[in-house]
Formats: sequence, structure tokens, C-alpha cells
Amino acid sequence: MKVILALALMFSFTVPAAANEQTGTSSSSGGQASAPSGYTYPFQNPDLSLDARVKDLLSRLTLEEKVSLLHQYAPAIPRLGIQAFRTGTEALHGVAWLGEATVFPQATGLANTWNTQLLKKIGATVGDEARAFHRKDPAQNGLNVWAPVVDLIRDPRSGRNEEGMGEDPYLTGAMSNAYAAGLKGDHPFYLKTAPTLKHFIGYNNEKDRGSSSSSMDPRNLHEYYLKSFKPAIVSGSALSLMPSYNSVNGRPAILSPLLRSVVKEQWAGDDFFIVSDAYDPTGTVNDHHYVDSYPEALALAIRAGVDSMTDQGSNSGVITGYIREALAQGLLTAADVDEAAANVLRIRFRLGEFDPAGRSPYEIIPESVINSKEHAALALKAAQEQLVLLKNEKGALPLSREKLSRVAVVGPLADQVLSDFYSGTLPYAVSPLQGIREKLPAEKIAFTRGVDRIALKSKATGLYVSASPDASAPLTASAAEPGKNESFDLYDYGWDQFLLRAGANDKYLTNGCCNGAVTNTANAPGTNEWFTYQNYRYERLPDQTYALYNYQAGHWDTGLAGGKYVSVEPAAPHTLVTSKDAVTGDTEKFEPVLVSGGQEEAVKAAAGTGAAIVVVGSQPQLNSRETIDRADLVLPPAQEALIEKVASVNPNTIVVVVSGHPFAIPKVQKNRNVKAILYSSHGGQEEGRAIADALFGDYAPAGRLNQTWYAGVNQLPDIMEYDIIKGERTYQYFEGRPLYPFGHGLTYADFAYGSVRLNKNKADAKDTVKVEVEVTNQSRFRSDEVIQLYVHAEKSRVKRPIKELKAFQRVSFEPNQKRRITFELPVGELAFWDVTRSTEAVEPGTYTLMVGRSSEDIRGTAKLKVDGEDIPHRNLYGATRAENYDDYQGVVLVEDGESGGSAVGTAAAGSWLLFKDVDFRQGARSFRARTSGTAGGSIEVRLGDPQRGRPAATAAVPAGSEGQWTTVTSQVYGARGVQDVYLRFAGEMNVSWFEFEPAGAKPPGRQEESEDGGR
Repeated sequence: MKVILALALMFSFTVPAAANEQTGTSSSSGGQASAPSGYTYPFQNPDLSLDARVKDLLSRLTLEEKVSLLHQYAPAIPRLGIQAFRTGTEALHGVAWLGEATVFPQATGLANTWNTQLLKKIGATVGDEARAFHRKDPAQNGLNVWAPVVDLIRDPRSGRNEEGMGEDPYLTGAMSNAYAAGLKGDHPFYLKTAPTLKHFIGYNNEKDRGSSSSSMDPRNLHEYYLKSFKPAIVSGSALSLMPSYNSVNGRPAILSPLLRSVVKEQWAGDDFFIVSDAYDPTGTVNDHHYVDSYPEALALAIRAGVDSMTDQGSNSGVITGYIREALAQGLLTAADVDEAAANVLRIRFRLGEFDPAGRSPYEIIPESVINSKEHAALALKAAQEQLVLLKNEKGALPLSREKLSRVAVVGPLADQVLSDFYSGTLPYAVSPLQGIREKLPAEKIAFTRGVDRIALKSKATGLYVSASPDASAPLTASAAEPGKNESFDLYDYGWDQFLLRAGANDKYLTNGCCNGAVTNTANAPGTNEWFTYQNYRYERLPDQTYALYNYQAGHWDTGLAGGKYVSVEPAAPHTLVTSKDAVTGDTEKFEPVLVSGGQEEAVKAAAGTGAAIVVVGSQPQLNSRETIDRADLVLPPAQEALIEKVASVNPNTIVVVVSGHPFAIPKVQKNRNVKAILYSSHGGQEEGRAIADALFGDYAPAGRLNQTWYAGVNQLPDIMEYDIIKGERTYQYFEGRPLYPFGHGLTYADFAYGSVRLNKNKADAKDTVKVEVEVTNQSRFRSDEVIQLYVHAEKSRVKRPIKELKAFQRVSFEPNQKRRITFELPVGELAFWDVTRSTEAVEPGTYTLMVGRSSEDIRGTAKLKVDGEDIPHRNLYGATRAENYDDYQGVVLVEDGESGGSAVGTAAAGSWLLFKDVDFRQGARSFRARTSGTAGGSIEVRLGDPQRGRPAATAAVPAGSEGQWTTVTSQVYGARGVQDVYLRFAGEMNVSWFEFEPAGAKPPGRQEESEDGGR
């Protein structure tokens, strides 16, 4: 590599640098600096400032070369010794898609640890392995890592729930900041990797994700959605950010003005770049239909602040071609390209790409760190710390190895470790069954998967479908009698989602691909590919036979040719294929043959044992995943029935739930024979060992839930309801009774909390208050405890959270140990977003500070009086953005194409906006509003109540095309004193802003008179 670099540098002497704007030199470059001694160019000198180096390099690049830097696959520029560069190494919970690597628990599991120090250490470990993979193949294995996911999981049905860190912005912000800090490294200049936060912003629905819009008003935006992203960016832990697929208030997130106004201008330093999600730039045309041309889409994205485009895979020429077209059409300027290229280059410099060997401490990380013993030990610790004990009655856990004469291990997830889309390749996997076998001798364990074992008897031939121990061999209907090779374990994951696991070789039936008639084989060790060809519908037909439908292929399984019956001799092999030509009536039909019943086998194994451990949960590629939201919160019905059957014969049933999302399991929780419930995310390579350690007391589980577990889907609003305040979402606003609250998690130890003490009982907004509490472990168990601090404003101008997490600590306790826990609470953290002035404000009044074990298990409180700022009466005499309402009914936020902000769109009859506490002491003579109407209608001003309140004004809104803005006006009657003002809408329209004119104001000018219709 050094020889190649030297030759490239020698060659660069003969290539003239760009000399003017026509050939690509930035007009702000100020010319080219002479090279310091020992370097061909100044940008190669690591002792110069970063600004000087970036400026010099930009000055030497042609415009074409700068454009090439703006794609995920940036090519090498040999004349300057610049190597190829790629963004986007997946590192959500370990390095993914590059080969075997250390696999940690899913991101939601990592957040359940509530341990920022652990998260930083895991991030550093993943960063080390990313560096090691980069050393193997620098061009393909990049150092821009796409992790962590910071977008808040405010709805547990979201398909990407497993990737997020929970529903709370403080917890998510703290945990993601720690993980990103580990990925980045601690060197003051050089980066181990460049972490990218995903996905900005308001992205919790997979259905129509590329075209749907998340409606978020300023309070929700500033108090909730933005908060989780801020810590990692402000601290400098994250160097990059990825916009989400959805729109926000009608504008694609990739074009959001927040990318510049908040992320880049308020939060980030100079060294920060924004990278698009896959195919999102062209999605502006293809999915959102926001613009009609790709050059315009690329121009808008770059001008919005997106610096690197992930689109068209490695075929960068397509996207860079659109950028060149945008330049040619005047949609972009060379300065726009310079800015984006500079942002990418700054990160590349800090990754050490342009520096001599030996400068960056991270370039020497060896490949031997991948899957090292130290990393495996950390994976075990992470798998342990993310465990959450949901229920534990009468000390059912931990189990005693000495007292147990026999234990049953049952369940479809008991003997396997499942991986999600963004998992690395497992170097090994310890299943729960294997973990338990390490604790107990084999004769003490009775195991069954608890799933039905079936045989597939072809009705066409009377022969049984047979798999081969040779995984490459096709399935054929060739056996006269069912045996081991003709048996298939039928995994029922609910909602007609089935996997079939062959008795012949313990591998899954798979279709392989989907074009034409494709042979089925039993060769899949699992379902950890992006496309799940193992997913079948096992469907009963009207004639009581069964058929198989492959979801990924979108075709039926058939032994027929071209959809027409072909006679097959009974002795001839009858190959089972998937044909795109087959329709329901032409499918291969199977007579149902039950070899053994899963529930019956489970009951037989569990009856009479000292304990029955039932391992159930989700399959990450089915029902809920990227592109698929969950239809419900319940366990797959077959799994819940399995638990009920086992519990009916064993009064010491222990349920282990392994899942990337919460389940609604009230029946399981209430079942008297289910003594304990232990929750794990899909925990990576050490999942089973960690679970077994907890079951048998070698480790005391102490994780806490990062999101509310609801009792049923009926406790949730529509998945597209992004207003957590009005929709009463998350523990902050949910008034109902959840199954398990946010922050919940039991331990084997018994902890006592002393009184909560403050170092001051009165404070102002600039103060920091110390909160102290003594916590004592009153048990014989060594255990961690997660101490949580919540706050609540006793009185406020607006609806405030019931509770809001402001601090937490995970602390280890020895048996009978007492520790004093101290939190520091900046009073400024008590602020809310004041829509009357578009700013944060800390109100005066009393705040309750609560310390406890969860959001509901509060062990002590203290009162803090705050000398804040009084919120003045609302002033509507100047132009007021309609989105800054206090309450509403039947509206959504849409794009205001005129101002670049957000407007209010009326979505239903009887819709209205409320503006509270308005000061009309100057009276009001007129009302005017900026509107865009489709069918036309009216805006009515009412005082005090939207229905029965006094009518004060009515402005007619003319019909017109959306995007055609006009100002409508009306005289105002009777607006005096301090009033609650309602704007009632009749008809379809968008409203950008409105204002009232004081009674004593001068008459409007001629232009306003014409707009007002001759008022």
C-alpha cells in the first residue's frame, strides 16, 4: 500500500491543480499554499490546522472530483493520493455484515442496562472491531459507522423497536451518547470511528414510511423528539446524523430545515456531516412525490445540509450524475458542493486517512481483537445486565441447583439464538438450553420445543415429503412412510407466520429465491438474512388439506408444472418447488399428519418436575421488523397457549421472554402458577449463558425497562399519532394502568431507600440542585440497583408530564451495603417549550422531585420551589404562527411552502385551534390570516369555547390550489380583556399565520384594503 501511495504521489506532480472556478477551485480558497518541507501538498501535513488542510485539499480538487466525494462510495483520486472511502458500516450492537464479529444484545437490550459506563465500553469494543475490519479491507469496510439509533420508540408496535433505546429522551440521550463516545474514542483529534445517529426524526411507523408524514407541533418537537439527539451531538460524541425516511409536517425529513437550523447551527461543531439513508434522495421523487426530477431532489437535499448520498448502492455515477445535472441547471452552486465536500473531508482527516503511518493510535488495532476472549466476556456482561426481572413471586428465582431434582426446559426459543437484521454474524451462540445444561447434569433436564411436529403427505402421490441430511438436496415427495427425514417442526409465530425445521438436519425449510419454479431445500440455519425465504403460510384449504405459501417469494409451493397438473409415477421423485405460476387451486396439497403435538409433549416434560422453564418470544424476521409494524402486542397465540398448558401441570413455572419489543401478557402475569417472568432482548452470542446465570442465581438480574409494557393494544392510540401529549403516550402522559411501567425491573435483593434530601429547597433557573438519598441492600445477594430521579411541575400554564426522568444511576451493592447516592439537577432542565414566545422557559412554582426504582415505584419525594419567569399573557397583535397553538382538534401540521416552516391543515369537520390567555386589553378591530385553501371555507374566531363561545370574527377563505397563499380578513367584535381564543375552521385549508389588529391602530394601507376585500 505504501508503494502504491508513493507512486500516486509521484504521479500527482505531473497533474496541474485546478486553477479557477471553472475547473473546480473554491472561490474562497485564496489560492494554493506551498507545501511544507517533506510533504508534496500542505493538506498532507498533520501539523497544520484542520481548517488549513481542508481548505488546501479543496483548492486542488476539480468540481467533478468534489462531486464524487458526496456519495456513499467515494472513489479514489490517485493524482492526490486519496483513497476510496465508504460510509455506512453497520454497528448497532456489534459490527454487522462483514463476517463473524462479537455480537452484543440488541440496542433495546443495551438500553435496558441503564449503564452508561458499560455502553461506552461496548461502543469502544465495537469501534475496535470496526477498525480491525477496516484494516482487512479499507475500501469496503468503512469507518463511518451507522449507530446508534436515537429516534424515540414512542409506540411499541414500531417494526424497528428492537433498534431503539426506548421511549424516554433523557435515557435515550444518555445511553446513545455513551455508546457513540465509545465508538468515537477518547483521542482529542483522531477518531476511532465516526458514529452516525439514526434516524432524524419522528420515525416510528414502517407502513408507508417513505411517504407518510409525522405531525409534530413545536412542544412535542422541542420537549420530546429533538431531546434524544442533542446530547451526543453537543458533546461531540457523534460526528454524523442520518435523516429518516418519513416526512415531518409534510416535508421529507431529508429536506428538513432542522438539519441546518438546529443540528448544524445550534448543536454541532465544525466537524460534522449528514448522510442520507439508503435510496432516500431518490425517494423524494419516487416515494414522497415531492418533486418531479432527481437533479432537483439532490439539489434540495444538499442545500438542506445533507453531505453524503446513500443511493443506488455502489453505482455512484447515477447520483453524482444527478448532482452534475443540478449544477448545470443552476439548482446548485459550486459553493454548495464545496460546503458538503468539506464536511465529509473534515471527518476523513480526523479518521487519519491522509496522515503518515503512526500518527493515529487507532490504526494499529490488530485483527486479533475480533471475537477476542475479552470481547466475549464483555458480551456476557452486557447480556447479563440487560436482563429484566418482570415478576418473581415467593422467591421463585433464583432456582436452587441442589434442591432441584429435575427441571423441564420448554419452548420454541429454548434451543436457539436468533439474530435481527442489524446483528453481526455470531461467532458462536449459547442458547438458553445450552446455558442451563452448563448448570445441571443432563439427567436432570427434560427438553422439548413445544411445537407440533408434522409430516407433509402429498395428496397427488400419497408419498411424504422428505428432507435430506445433505442440506443442498431438494425436498422430494418420495417416502412411503414418515420417519425422521419426513418430520418437520412447525413453528407458529402467529398471524399465519410459520417456519418449518427439518428433522433430517435441524435446518429450516427455505425457498431460496423467487423467479420461476424454485426448488425448496432444508438448508437454512436460521432466518438472519435481509430477505426471509423461510417464512411460510401453512394454510388449511376448503377440502381440509393444507398448502404452503412462501411470503418472500410471493408464490405457492407446488409439485405441478406451469400451474397444470402433471402425472407423476408414485415411484418417481416428486420435487417440491415454489412456482410463480401456481395459484391457490393448483398448489401442492398435503394431507395433515401430526407426528407429535407440541403442547402434549411439553405437558409430559413439565409434569412432576421441580420447575418448568418456558422460553418464548419474537422471531426478529417475522411479524415485526424493518418494513413491518406489529399488528398487535400479544404473544403469538400458540406460545401463550403453551405457557398456559405447562403452568396447568407445574406450579413452579418460570417464563423467559426473549424479544426485541414489549408484549402484552396480562394473562401470563396473573397466572398463579407462573411464579417468575424474566425478559431478555435477543441477547447475542452469550444470551443463553446470561439467562441461565440469572435463573440459577450466579447473577442477580437488575435491568430496567426502557419503555412501557402496555396491558393491551387498546391502551394505545393510532400508530400515526405522534402527539405524545394529547395522545397520552409514554409514561410521561399515559393515564392508564400499564402491565409494567417504564423503569420497572425487580431484583433478588431487597433495597431500602432513605429520605430524599436537597442541598437547597429554593432555587432559580441558573442553579443546580443536589439530590441525595441513602440506599441500602438489605439482603444476602450482591446486586445492582438502578436509582431513578423523576420530576413533576405541580402547576403550569400547560399540560406537563406526569413524571419526567431527569437522572439515574446503576450502582453495585454488596450484601447489606449502604451507599449515599447523589444526583445533580440543573434547574434549567425543568424548562418547557413556551409556544407564546418560541423559547424554553422555567416557570415559577413548586416542583416535586421523586426518587425510586421505577416511574411508578417511587420511594421518596422532596419539594423544590423555583423562582422562574412568569409567562406573560399571550400577545396576538403581531403575526403568530398557527402551529404555536395551546390545544387543537382535527388538525395536522403540514408544510408551509411560502415561509419554509409548518402550517396547520384542517383534517376534519369541526376542527379548531386554541390560544389561551390572550391579552385583548387594547381591543381588536380586525383579524387576518394567511391561508391556502383547496375547496375554500371560513375561519371563525370564538372567545372562551369552540362551540358555545362568543363569535368575534369570521373570515372567508377562497377556493384555490394548495400552495396558492392569500391573506383573508374580517372585522372583530367584542374582543376585550383576557380571553381564550379559538379559531374554528369550516372547509379544507392550510393556515400559516394570523394576527389581530389593536382597536387603536391606524387604518390599513391600500394594499391591505384590497387583500381584505375592501374592509
